[in-house]
Amino acid sequence: MRAAIYCRLSEEDRNKVNSADDSNSIQNQKSMLVQYARTQEWTIYDIYSDDDYTGADRNRPQFKRLLADAEGRKFDIILCKTQSRFTRELELVEKYIHGLFPLWGIRFVSIVDNADTANKGNKKSRQINGLVNEWYLEDLSENIRSVLTSRRQNGYHIGSFAPYGYQKDPEQKGHLIIDEEAASVVREIFTKFAQGCGKTAIARSLNDRGIPNPTEYKRRHGLRYRVSQARYSTYWKYRTICDILSNEVYIGNLVQGKYESASYKTKQLRPRRKDSWIIVPNTHEPIIDRALWNRVQGVSKSLAKARSNGQVHPLARKVRCAHCGYVLKTHQRQGRYYLQCTHHMIARDACPGAFIPLKELEQIILAQLNKLTQELLDRDAVAAHIDFADSIDAQIRRTEAERLAYARKLEEFTNACRQLYLDRVKGILPEEEYKALSEDFLSEKKHCEKLLIGCTQTIDSLKQRKQLGGNRLELVDHYIDSEQLTREMVLALIDYVTVSRRNKDTKQVPVEIHWNF
Repeated sequence: MRAAIYCRLSEEDRNKVNSADDSNSIQNQKSMLVQYARTQEWTIYDIYSDDDYTGADRNRPQFKRLLADAEGRKFDIILCKTQSRFTRELELVEKYIHGLFPLWGIRFVSIVDNADTANKGNKKSRQINGLVNEWYLEDLSENIRSVLTSRRQNGYHIGSFAPYGYQKDPEQKGHLIIDEEAASVVREIFTKFAQGCGKTAIARSLNDRGIPNPTEYKRRHGLRYRVSQARYSTYWKYRTICDILSNEVYIGNLVQGKYESASYKTKQLRPRRKDSWIIVPNTHEPIIDRALWNRVQGVSKSLAKARSNGQVHPLARKVRCAHCGYVLKTHQRQGRYYLQCTHHMIARDACPGAFIPLKELEQIILAQLNKLTQELLDRDAVAAHIDFADSIDAQIRRTEAERLAYARKLEEFTNACRQLYLDRVKGILPEEEYKALSEDFLSEKKHCEKLLIGCTQTIDSLKQRKQLGGNRLELVDHYIDSEQLTREMVLALIDYVTVSRRNKDTKQVPVEIHWNF
């Protein structure tokens, strides 16, 4: 039998000789597992070792290599010290240990907690281990979050990087000190805006002089500040100027907690409501004095009030530049409104730009909408119904598969609760542990029941839609022969619109409409 040994450690070992060495704990794991494999007379295929990675990290390099080799049937056994060394996520326990590994002919063994997929009788034990490990992750996440919240409330800066204009104080952790090079740019931005210079003009001025934007500034100063390739740019933008002008950090206040993680299982962030932000005043030296700050905020509010006029034009935030993808901004000139690419206005060499009168674009959209509605009404009804029915059937099949998966999970939770009760009756499981585990199992069971009911309701709704023949024609029929574009129509019918630069020969502006149906 060929065994693959997997080791993992989540904390950096202080006793490493150098950065290339494995930690002593990893070495101990290897020694223990190699000795165990030899006593079982297994051949060691390879040793996979991830040092300084958590059990919730699915992108561990050696972990990914291990799974790829397992799928390639390069060994027969995966050997770990404990199940938690492999993963702390119950989802991955079910996916791999109980799902794919048996299909690939892989046996999973962890020697400390006696998890062995060759032993059919301890599957529930492995599932309970998975739940306990998952609870550990959740509790750890909550503890870390509560510590960070406490530090933020006490006025400590929490973050990998200091805000633009500041740097971390090397002598006091969590304290910010002014970075004079960047702070001079911040002062210029506030001063020019207070003097009546527009945000776009400020951004253009900084770009023309080759002053790096905050992201590029961090990169040039050796900070490993990373953004996605799609978002990376060296240009100052309208939005960047807006963010700086509204950030209280520049008057000495720490504003933190604007975002929170969607789940302890993911690094994705979601915005929090403004009344949930953590704001602590006078935590560091201000770059901007209070008088200049108040003047800038007053100008911003007056401009916003003058532009909005209590209304939103029908295509607001729905029109993008076909060249760079930026949302076109509204500009007024001699009583007429235009949509224009601000990226082109700020950095003309980066985007050829898009520009179109708002009324002209509205007329183009209305003309295409009326043409489209007529085509839909004239289309062969049978063919349209078949296309629609095929789409509905695909959705029903997907939802049926989800419902079946939830039904299986519900059965597993029911069996687990029954087994817990038997273990308590037999005296195997103490009363306190039984209560704690059963409560969690029942909670998971109720959640699964809700998901199952939701799938059933979705399937019923899809079947009803299929029987009625869909609502595409009803949707567009409501807006046939419309003479004016409304916000309601745009939200109901249009996903987004792209506008290109006007053609010099035809004098036409290329417009592409992406419909919601």
